[in-house]
Amino acid sequence: MCSLALQKPTASRLALTWLAVFLLVSLVCYFFFTSLSYKFNWGTIAEFKHRNRLLMGWGMTILLSAAALVLSTVLGLVLMFGQRAPSLFVRCICRLYVEVIRGTPLLVQILFIYYVVFEGIGLDDPFWSGVLIISGFAAAYLAEIFRAGIESVPKSQIDSARAIGLSTQQTYVHVIFPQAIRQVLPAYAGQSATLIKDTSLLFVIAVSEFTFNARKVNSETFSPFETFLPLAFGYLILTLPISWAARRLEDKMAFEK
Repeated sequence: MCSLALQKPTASRLALTWLAVFLLVSLVCYFFFTSLSYKFNWGTIAEFKHRNRLLMGWGMTILLSAAALVLSTVLGLVLMFGQRAPSLFVRCICRLYVEVIRGTPLLVQILFIYYVVFEGIGLDDPFWSGVLIISGFAAAYLAEIFRAGIESVPKSQIDSARAIGLSTQQTYVHVIFPQAIRQVLPAYAGQSATLIKDTSLLFVIAVSEFTFNARKVNSETFSPFETFLPLAFGYLILTLPISWAARRLEDKMAFEK
């Protein structure tokens, strides 16, 4: 009978496999680009003003993503606890928010919230408006991720915690959260990467982030591939470490089998 558990490869074998995958992908990309007969002109992007604009946009995306990730995590926890609150009114409000946000396109939310809601309350700062919009959007998804993680903890363990005299707060801290985190990490990492990519839609409200600046550089240089290839790599540099760190944490926190 064969085992379903995957054997951990050696470091050398893993490195060679990744090298082979990288070479294969590079060959495929090379084939498609050569078939286009496109003449690359990296000199235009290397000019200081264009290079500096891309770097500034990348830095702005990092700031946006970091601020939105922290705020969306807090809001996601609030929405998750709100859906488990004793008050039916609070539960309904939180549930309605989650369903409306998850059921409508982010682009529509950005335009409506910025030009209608924030315009009405006098909030005209594109950066903080973008942070709040992206945070509110991601929080709806994180709330469901957190809720699923908590509900994955067996009810028998919660009953046992209460039986030995643990309070609700102690039960969450010592019983529920340690187990829920293991279930939440992969989905949380995925949502974090999605949040970073979602910031690219903020160009519609003139937030000077990575995609906004890349579009401006492209309009000045008429070099789409030279502009948008660095854009893709810039987002990969931000998202891949998140996935790697989440996997490392997941392995460390996994139960021994």
